[in-house]
Amino acid sequence: MPPAYAASEDLPGAAAGLSAATVPTTETDKEQTLPTITTNDLRNGMTLEIDQNLFSVVEFQHVKPGKGHAFVRTTLKNARTGAVVDRTFRAGEKVERATIDKRDMQLLYLEGENLVFMDNESYDQITVAPEVLGDAARFLVEGSVALMLMHGTEIVGTDLPAAVELAIAETEPGIQGDRVSGATKSATLETGLVVQVPLFVSPGERVKVDTRTGAYIGRA
Repeated sequence: MPPAYAASEDLPGAAAGLSAATVPTTETDKEQTLPTITTNDLRNGMTLEIDQNLFSVVEFQHVKPGKGHAFVRTTLKNARTGAVVDRTFRAGEKVERATIDKRDMQLLYLEGENLVFMDNESYDQITVAPEVLGDAARFLVEGSVALMLMHGTEIVGTDLPAAVELAIAETEPGIQGDRVSGATKSATLETGLVVQVPLFVSPGERVKVDTRTGAYIGRA
């Protein structure tokens, strides 16, 4: 089968030192055969497996030039590394669609830099390297429940709610009454994430943070 990308473009491998997290195999886990589709079937959000890497389709465009063969121009995001790449496929070219499952897991505690989760269905525990979760790790504290994205028994990412509540670990004392000027100050949250907050916010307060941008939304 011809390669599912232009011959002159090499797809990047997983990040160096990336530790793929896997969950224990259960009786319900079955060996999956990846379904084959064509580039005519691509949809935004679909996950493809190319050269043993997982890529989600960010956007795609079917192009039919006046001369030459039709092709599909795509923007893909590596599910393991977060890297975004542009790739061109031939129209009708066969590609393998990866099956992504979702499982609710609770963060039990931190073990060094790693995060230890419990599967809320099987109660199995799994240690996950922060690189696997990427920026999502900055929004998780002990007791947080996250929706893990699974490819077979491998965790390849997580879906977070649009906003989470976190406590302010360190910032300058709040200035009462200053709610109009729009001035802000830096605040370090309990996860180590640094955000800009209004001057009246004080250490120990809980605030809402946008998980898509990392920006302060308001007091919790």
